[in-house]
Amino acid sequence: MKVKRAIVWFRNDLRLHDQVTLKQAMEQAEEVIPVYIFDPERWRHMEPGFVKTGAFQTQFLLEAVADLKNNLKSVGSGLMIYQGVPATRLLAVAESFGADKVFASKEVTWEETQQETAVAQALEEAGKSLELVWQATLFHEEDIPWPIQKLPEVFTQFRKENEKSTPIRPALPAPKKIPTPELPDTNLPDLESFGLAPVLSDPRAVMSFAGGETAAWKRLHHYFWDTDELKNYKWTRNGLLGADYSSKFSPWLAHGCVSPRAIYEEVKRYETERTKNVSTYWLVFELIWRDYFRFVCKRYGRSVFFRKGIKGKPLELTQNLELFEKWRTGMTGVPFVDANMRELLLTGFMSNRGRQNVASYLVKDLNIDWRWGARWFESQLLDYDVCSNWANWMYVAGVGNDPRENRYFNIPSQARKYDAKGEYVRTWVPELAAIPGGNIHLDELSERDIKSHGVAIGTDYPYPINR
Repeated sequence: MKVKRAIVWFRNDLRLHDQVTLKQAMEQAEEVIPVYIFDPERWRHMEPGFVKTGAFQTQFLLEAVADLKNNLKSVGSGLMIYQGVPATRLLAVAESFGADKVFASKEVTWEETQQETAVAQALEEAGKSLELVWQATLFHEEDIPWPIQKLPEVFTQFRKENEKSTPIRPALPAPKKIPTPELPDTNLPDLESFGLAPVLSDPRAVMSFAGGETAAWKRLHHYFWDTDELKNYKWTRNGLLGADYSSKFSPWLAHGCVSPRAIYEEVKRYETERTKNVSTYWLVFELIWRDYFRFVCKRYGRSVFFRKGIKGKPLELTQNLELFEKWRTGMTGVPFVDANMRELLLTGFMSNRGRQNVASYLVKDLNIDWRWGARWFESQLLDYDVCSNWANWMYVAGVGNDPRENRYFNIPSQARKYDAKGEYVRTWVPELAAIPGGNIHLDELSERDIKSHGVAIGTDYPYPINR
């Protein structure tokens, strides 16, 4: 029997296509009330002294929520937007509209699951309930061939077993009509309301990223069908300059503007209509990596955020703020590292190859606590995904799922291999005229660059470790 009304609490699932939470709510309720809540906890400050969610990611999120609202309106619904504590806001909406249930996507990491618990408790005390729905992965948690506590320690086993035996559930079509009561018109906040300065575009950025499901499908169509670049992905994915050396799907995946199952189905269609090769397989391979890290976080819980990681391995790392600031602002004097860090600082994006190198340099060369690096990425990356970010940092630090001990990236060698002509370094470190690899001390970033991107250099750092 259907309830009269249910709330759909959108989280990292800002889409209508392949939206399982929305489907279940529509099946169990006569009317659906879509809600999005900007939790102020996402904009608190973290050690060693920067905001948890920076301007690039916030701007992308604002665009994604605005696009979701427009898409919901196009199917007869709407979106109520609030700032505040989710448990308090959701209970207030439920009581105001007479809703008995709240539906939401299930998350797996500490802060997100604590938030779910708080919402469930608040609703239960009022005689209402929270129903959580799994929809963030390519392989459903109920379909993988192990209970979560027996998840393989090595990715290769996870991949091979799932490729052999685990079905991928079909993506759902977007609803054509959503029954919704009349909703008040609530306004979208702006960057200033989070204490953030406007984002300035940099002409050197790989591309212009716009948040939302509409932009996600536009990018997918461009990369697969307009440019036919999918067939080259395996050989170009380690590029450093330009929009199409890789898919660049990660920001939209991180915010749930497109689902991994939807991308998988487009890959399969491309293989049927264009070509099937190692590159088409490799893009799915990367989606499986993304799945694996989410299941790792589900299995190991809060230890993902501890210095010893999931291996419980003691590391003699320092918290040298001066060295960390040089790394964070692209001032180490190692051109390949500095180029990547400046790109991140000024655009909110960095290539996968760059991320591996700068992470290795921070931990293995500077001997700095890897969690500081993970937190800077959390703040600065517009494609921040909690599971992928923290599991990758554990991997590089040697406290995660890497079967190879003491993995190390030789920075000059990497620079010669992936930036042989020095084009990337000269783009981001224009004061250099040589191929990267030397220990050159760089001039400071301009005052304009520092101020316009909210970089607080030399401030006090009173904040406790949160992740």
